[in-house]
Amino acid sequence: MRAIAAVAAVAALASVSLLADSIQPSIEPSAILVSRQLAARANLKTGDIVTLAVAADGTGASRFRVAGVYEPTPDPMRFTAERLEARMHLPALIEMIADPADPSSRNVVNGINVRLASAGDARAFAADMATRVPGLYAQSTSRSGGGDPFVVLERFHIAISAVTMVGSTAFLLALMIIRAEERRETVGILRLVGISRRTLLTSVAIEGVLVAAIGAVFGIVIAFLSQGLVNRIFQARYDTALVFLRVTPAIAVRAILVAAPLGVVAGVGASWTLLRRNVLSIIRR
Repeated sequence: MRAIAAVAAVAALASVSLLADSIQPSIEPSAILVSRQLAARANLKTGDIVTLAVAADGTGASRFRVAGVYEPTPDPMRFTAERLEARMHLPALIEMIADPADPSSRNVVNGINVRLASAGDARAFAADMATRVPGLYAQSTSRSGGGDPFVVLERFHIAISAVTMVGSTAFLLALMIIRAEERRETVGILRLVGISRRTLLTSVAIEGVLVAAIGAVFGIVIAFLSQGLVNRIFQARYDTALVFLRVTPAIAVRAILVAAPLGVVAGVGASWTLLRRNVLSIIRR
């Protein structure tokens, strides 16, 4: 009789356990965002369930639900790298990378980003933190002028632009000299009728400004029309949203301000060799 009662009790407990398991809700995987490159590589879409693990063999993997796809922030330092990335909530990340054998691993932080109200206080802040917490090292994330690769690249571009301007000025000077020689008889007639050298030089300077300005505007229009094509080619080549070429109003104004004085110098320099001659030598055939 007691055996029958024990069997009945075990059966009752088993039925209660099965009922509890059936009504217990399943754990919903944490939501993550995946980069566009990762979604394209793994054929992922919103709503898919994926597993992520720290170990390469997949041990200790955790399940996540893809909540969306995002475009990684363009980074000029990493535009050649394939952005296979995922973003998750901090508790889920801690749970995945924590070491079960080390309970304190959940409270370990390797680095913290701090944004100061004034960038000039970075050195004082680093010294204060080193004093308050021995062993803590604080450093600025902004690069110095000498170590910043973009500063070096900008200097390289300035050197190239200087050489280009010198070459273009020499080419413009040659064109203006040829044009001045073609108008030698006209200049001689104008000198004979009483027009001064100063007036002729002023007209030549104005002409040089117009020619240089028209050339600068033409170059700006070509650059503006081609920037879309250049960006599409390199963005497709490196699979990034980084903008490689952008023609801004500041660049356009700078180009015109640089071109105008060069045009004046080329025009006046080319015409001065002609205007300083004697009138009879100018109109002589």
